[in-house]
Amino acid sequence: MAELASLKLENKPWPGGTHSLHYHYLALSEPGPSLPEFLAVGYVDDQPFIRYDSRTGRAELRAAWMAPVDTQYWETETQKQKAWEKVQQVEMWTVMGYHNQSSGTHTAQRMFGCEVQEDGSSSSFWQFGFDGQDHLSLDVETLSWVSAEPVAVRTKRWWETERCYAEYDKAYLEGLCLTSLHRYLELGSQSLTRKEPPMVHITKHMTQDGTTLRCWALGFYPQDISLNWWLDGEELTLETEHVETRPSGDGTYQTWVAVQVPAGKEAWYSCHVRHPGLNHTLTVAWESPSNSGLIAMAISTVLITIMLIAVTVIWSKRCLQAWNKKSYVQTPAPGAGFQKEEQYYKQLC
Repeated sequence: MAELASLKLENKPWPGGTHSLHYHYLALSEPGPSLPEFLAVGYVDDQPFIRYDSRTGRAELRAAWMAPVDTQYWETETQKQKAWEKVQQVEMWTVMGYHNQSSGTHTAQRMFGCEVQEDGSSSSFWQFGFDGQDHLSLDVETLSWVSAEPVAVRTKRWWETERCYAEYDKAYLEGLCLTSLHRYLELGSQSLTRKEPPMVHITKHMTQDGTTLRCWALGFYPQDISLNWWLDGEELTLETEHVETRPSGDGTYQTWVAVQVPAGKEAWYSCHVRHPGLNHTLTVAWESPSNSGLIAMAISTVLITIMLIAVTVIWSKRCLQAWNKKSYVQTPAPGAGFQKEEQYYKQLC
């Protein structure tokens, strides 16, 4: 831990824009035939670059730009994830005991990472969840654990007796995490610092409340983007509905903004788009169907793709529910699991 705390960020300029390094860990109590007992995925700017699967028992690359990394890196990552696998399994069963649950399909999630903004400022987060709900988070500034549910107070009290846990996480998030992010950006500079401008289209939707215009931005990179609706030279801040920018699944991003308009006044509104891949503010207005057949076809294709992704996600959740077995599994006594966890966690500290 002391080595992590002494690490300093290399004195090199950061690439423009916002960049992040996040890790997502998932443990399953009853994984089933096609799901791992433990899965860890690392992301740089929301792009997966490393993956550990308990079924293979080794860390593997998920981005071509990681190919030059030597074998020692992968061996170190494999051993680190094996240790986290043991930690998270014990945590999951202990929290199940706190909830008086001894069987069935349950999950424990850990998410943590750091982010650097365009102005050079940085931030970080550390969260632990159970069955898809927040359980515990770390306040990095005060080195205190914040419980998100009554049961989590028991976890919080135990972790507070081992200050090493919080100190390790803080040292990593403010030191090695930022250093690693910088190095990954250097390795993947051609891919991670590229600029792909958005494809912008407007669709019209009839609802019970009237007419809605939706401005789509698709296939852009990086994720920093600004979309706004304008009318008569004024930005419609309060009237505009925004959604969070989401990964498209192909290494790019997508988002949209919507506004309600009076029937027959669609042409009065325009969508203004700013993005690092554009050398100017792009202004797009609604086109009548007679002039936008190809656009409608493109949007329909995108919407169908999004629907297929949604169906896949729903199917996956139903599969998890189907694997909810009725067999009895002995529940660890409260606190007993953490005694084992301490042995594994100290490997990390």
